Amino acid sequence: MAAILCSGLFKSYPGKPLVEAVRGLDLRIEEGECFGILGPNGAGKTTTLEILEGLQDPTSGTVEILGKSWADHGNDIRQRIGITLQETRLSEKQTVAETLGLFRSFYKRGLSLDAAVAIVGLEAKKACRIGTLSGGQKQRVALACALVGDPDLLFLDEPSTGLDPQSRQQVWEVVRALKVRGKTILLTTHYMDEAEKLCDRLAVVDHGKVIALGSTDELISQFGGGNLVEFDTPRKAPSADVFNRLSGVKTVKLTHHENPGEAASHVVLQMAQPHLALPELLTMLEKAGAGLLSLNVRQATLEDVFLALTGRNLREDGK
Repeated sequence: MAAILCSGLFKSYPGKPLVEAVRGLDLRIEEGECFGILGPNGAGKTTTLEILEGLQDPTSGTVEILGKSWADHGNDIRQRIGITLQETRLSEKQTVAETLGLFRSFYKRGLSLDAAVAIVGLEAKKACRIGTLSGGQKQRVALACALVGDPDLLFLDEPSTGLDPQSRQQVWEVVRALKVRGKTILLTTHYMDEAEKLCDRLAVVDHGKVIALGSTDELISQFGGGNLVEFDTPRKAPSADVFNRLSGVKTVKLTHHENPGEAASHVVLQMAQPHLALPELLTMLEKAGAGLLSLNVRQATLEDVFLALTGRNLREDGK
């Protein structure tokens, strides 16, 4: 049985013009896997997640959570899921233990408070008030609130956004421990490294639809895999047709700049065997008088796949 199954999912909001946030999205997430949803801002990720969590009704389409529908078995589903939102505001004056005790009271079954605190590594903070905790510690308390009912399915909406590197690593360790326990996890993230390290499979969503689906390796393979050669030239580089004639070149991405002080051209070549093509490339640039400011050879990554599919960076700030 799939943990999450949705078919032909649409969600639109009235207005002039009509806003279509989700447009025919299909998704199947198996029990026990950690599944990630990636997409640029406005792609429909949050709306999709809220529909799956039962916070919104779809305009049309079907949704099954743990084999049940929200319309017929909403209370049963709520007893078996946990949710961590992008931002959780907890009572600053309550202690960690009091906060978890409150959330534990919402479930018929679940973990003991000590067990929930231990999973997120906050045993030493159990008696501390929420207001005295760091940002990373508060995020782990929010995660413990989602875990205290011992859910079969966990929704994590950008669980490490805004955290320092150490706190991010601590949240990742919690997620890894949950995977070992066989929990099903659906997460959205703005960090490629987070998706690569935690997710068994990924869906790239844009304009309300799934445009790519698979493991990190599968997505990179679909993109073409191989190696990327990136370089900048002080003068305008030759046309893409010239680079396509080099040995083993699969794709060419060529960007020209007109601003003073910038490199004249930035070129990204996807190729199978760069060590064979590089001497040919350097000779060609020298003959064309384009020169070379910098050169980098690297493996294709999930970020390259995302840019190729959407034409945009995952994070709005481009980092």
